[in-house]
Amino acid sequence: MPRTHRAASATYTDDDALLKRLGYQPELVRRMGEFGNFAVSFSVISVLSGCMTLYGFGLVTGGPAVMLWGWLLVGLMVMTVGLSLAEVTSAYPTSGALYFMAHRLGGPRWAWYTGWLNLLGLLGGIAGIDYGASQFIGAAANLQWGFTPTPGSTFVIFAVILVLHAALNLQGVRVVSVLNSISVWWHLAGVAVIVGALALIPSHHRSAAFVFTHFANGTGWHNPLYVSLIGLLLAQYTFSGYDASAHLSEETTNASVAAPRGIVRAIWVSWAAGLALLAGLTFAIKDYAGTTATATGVPPAQIFLDALGTTGAKLLLLIVIAAQLFCGNAEVAAASRMVFAFSRDGALPGSAWWRRVSRNGTPHFAVWLSVAAALVLALPSLWSAVAYGAVTAINIVGMTPAYAIPVYLRLRRGDRFPRGPWALGRWSRPVGVIAVAWVALVTVLVCLPQTSPVTVDTFNYAPIALLAVLLLATAWWWAGGRSYNAPITTSPEMAAYAEEVL
Repeated sequence: MPRTHRAASATYTDDDALLKRLGYQPELVRRMGEFGNFAVSFSVISVLSGCMTLYGFGLVTGGPAVMLWGWLLVGLMVMTVGLSLAEVTSAYPTSGALYFMAHRLGGPRWAWYTGWLNLLGLLGGIAGIDYGASQFIGAAANLQWGFTPTPGSTFVIFAVILVLHAALNLQGVRVVSVLNSISVWWHLAGVAVIVGALALIPSHHRSAAFVFTHFANGTGWHNPLYVSLIGLLLAQYTFSGYDASAHLSEETTNASVAAPRGIVRAIWVSWAAGLALLAGLTFAIKDYAGTTATATGVPPAQIFLDALGTTGAKLLLLIVIAAQLFCGNAEVAAASRMVFAFSRDGALPGSAWWRRVSRNGTPHFAVWLSVAAALVLALPSLWSAVAYGAVTAINIVGMTPAYAIPVYLRLRRGDRFPRGPWALGRWSRPVGVIAVAWVALVTVLVCLPQTSPVTVDTFNYAPIALLAVLLLATAWWWAGGRSYNAPITTSPEMAAYAEEVL
């Protein structure tokens, strides 16, 4: 037997032995390496999705100054969250990820609410990413055929994208891993092409003073500090979803090291790439008001059009759209694994369905539930002009507290925390304290009204979604969740089936 095969077999054995010690029989297939695990989080963060789809939001919530400096600040704070979460992931590399960590460190009720928050965030992430992609496809169609996007047509495109991502995920984790690996290079090359084209081709560029100091406010609020804090949400939304590395850990070899490395690498690479992208776009703005009110519905498309002409704009839009599709596909993978893991422990209504695994090791019903829930979350976009911003806020308001809970519980454990092979050492406590404080601030920010006056059309329903999921979680807890006590080790029949699949 070749040495590499022996090493791989030993790794599989060690990973599965650790998973069994944590209380689970292996059911999913380990076909993802360290790069693939990094790639899934990098693809979900996707600077070509988050930065592009919310660039118009940034133009009116503080403008260039808040976008650029906010990106640097938020990236630094998110890195503290990612480092702390990576340390806990190393100790508990399971598909349940955040909620399983919360269970081990704080008990069933902590896990229960963490799981529901994480699930809300993941599903909101699918909705936000794929709806953003549908907007960009509409903008590309506008340039190519004069198509005028409407809420109804955009929603139809969104639904088609969801079905596409479900179909790709049903092909198995190997296909998902390959697509994510391609996605990494597509994103990095895409950022380089976009920034290079915007830097070299147009004859007109904004000054550095404009890019780093110009403040713009189109929110209706008059307090610049309030507007600036709201503007940080562009960066915070983009830096979301890096827990995907943890959710895919049961399909990753050497998961207790590869998954935490995947989280941290995805953040810092995205941090650098996103800064370059935002700067490149902002230097190339020709008409600020025209970019904000563009007929395409997508401000970056107007920047491309003004700087490069119709043909150049079309080509750059195709780069962005492909990146967004990669991103949405990775988010469906992460969300479906969360649905599978939560159902494996009987925590969702209909858990017996959502935990089922197909012959290729894919939780197929969990995939369909994930895209269906994302479709429902985006329904308000049919009648609300600001629904997309609210959907992205749902992603943050669910995900961000869920990131902090395991970190807080790990801090509370102190020296009793069973460190994995990837650890922060003496930096664990100070980094963790900063991370928890930042999450507390962000959770408040995403619940604040973003536009004044507050009307039915401009209402931020993120806090309503947060309240609804907490009420649902509480009701389900009293109805049957009090018997929940993860992990519930799989039955002998399922264990035998898993061995057959593997």
